[in-house]
Amino acid sequence: MLKRILLILAASIAIAASALAADVASVTAGSPESASLDNRIQDAKGDVIRLNRDLLVLEEELLFPANTQVAVFLSMDVGKLFSLDSVQVKLDDKIVSNYLYTPAEVQALHRGGVQRLYLGNLKAGKHELTAFFTGKGPHDRDYKRGATLTIDKGTEPKYVELQIKDSQGKLQPEFEVKVWQ
Repeated sequence: MLKRILLILAASIAIAASALAADVASVTAGSPESASLDNRIQDAKGDVIRLNRDLLVLEEELLFPANTQVAVFLSMDVGKLFSLDSVQVKLDDKIVSNYLYTPAEVQALHRGGVQRLYLGNLKAGKHELTAFFTGKGPHDRDYKRGATLTIDKGTEPKYVELQIKDSQGKLQPEFEVKVWQ
């Protein structure tokens, strides 16, 4: 079904592009028709961008239907006690995501950014999500910690946030797994 839709959209874009190419060949530069042609080209570009956006939304809906969808995100709060190097996410003892961070990506997380680590499908029922965080902890020591959560997946999409927070009372980073309601 998705391939058929893609073929139809590709054919439509090819036909529109060939029609515009024929118009461009017949119009001389500087004529009043060329201004009209420029407007038509800009309109066609806008149409292609909108079609591409709609196609991406449709593809995501087909590949990840809401009743089976699960998404895992990562966020950091302050982050002075932990310098993140990598995150590994396991779902039911199967690795679903590994990510190594650059300093720029870590800075973006410190400024309030949120990263989507995983988007996939899960059957209804109980599932175990485990995340392993690797980096440098207090006093520049190697640090690896894990956080686990049992997810009860129903018919609604499930959104899970992995949070890295500083605990000033313990002078240690804390790793939490939170399900969005």
